[in-house]
Formats: sequence, structure tokens, C-alpha cells
Amino acid sequence: MQASDVDDLLHIFGDPKVMAVFGTAPFNREQMERWIKRNLEHQSRHGYGLFSVILKSEGLLIGDCGLEHMVVDGIQITELGYDFRSDHWNQGFATEAAGAVRDYAFQVLRLPRLTSLVRIGNMASRRVAEKAGMQSAAEITRHGARYWQFAMAAEG
Repeated sequence: MQASDVDDLLHIFGDPKVMAVFGTAPFNREQMERWIKRNLEHQSRHGYGLFSVILKSEGLLIGDCGLEHMVVDGIQITELGYDFRSDHWNQGFATEAAGAVRDYAFQVLRLPRLTSLVRIGNMASRRVAEKAGMQSAAEITRHGARYWQFAMAAEG
């Protein structure tokens, strides 16, 4: 992900269909720039973050997928997260990206465990987490929203 991805990422986070999943209004350009800045700072601080997902056949940014260090209920976790343009939903892109990031997290970064937080009711994102090999671990509340928490440990 780069600061110059702002316009392409607005196709995701400026889309009412996408943002309905988060229960929030679409981002404007200023909010998008702050979101990208926060994610780039995270990447500098932790050595990992979100990748822009590019549809090679068209050279089009269609999503993001990656890792975010966070604290949930007082416990430090690494979340595997993904966001995609609504016109590219249900085509397997999130599943493919999540699998690649999972493998990177375990094989390259040697992280011991991954978690995904999925808003309760978001069945498509739930299926992506399950296809990535995660198991349902709990239901939690974070920032006033309810989530399914999925998790998996590195093999070996």
C-alpha cells in the first residue's frame, strides 16, 4: 500500500455497500488519506501491514489484504483483514489474498497465531476466514460493534 493509492482505495471505502458492512458512512478523501497514513505508520512500526491487491489483468487496485497488530480485550493479536471493491465480491479474490497473506505471516514473518474479526452477519467475510483455515473462537464487542473472532495457530 502506498499513499498514492488514495483514489483507488476510495472506490472501496467510499462505496456505501462496502461501508454498510462496517456500519459507518462512506469515507471522504480526507478520511481516506488519514486511514492510509495510519496504515503506513503501522507498517513502519511493526514491519508488516496491508497490501494493495491488484487485478493483474487490468492493473486495477481491487482491494487490500494484510496484517494489523492490535490489542483486543487486553491481548495483543495480529489480525488478518481484507477489504474489496463491491464490484469484485464473490469472485474468490479475498480468499486468494487471505491465503497468500496467511502463508506470508506464518512462513516468512514466523508469527505464531492469526486472528480475523468479522462483523456479525457478514457471511461472505466469515467464509473467507474459514477458507483461510481459521476456526470460530469467540464473539466479541469492539468499539461498540459485535464481531465473530476467528483464529488459527501456525503449524508445528
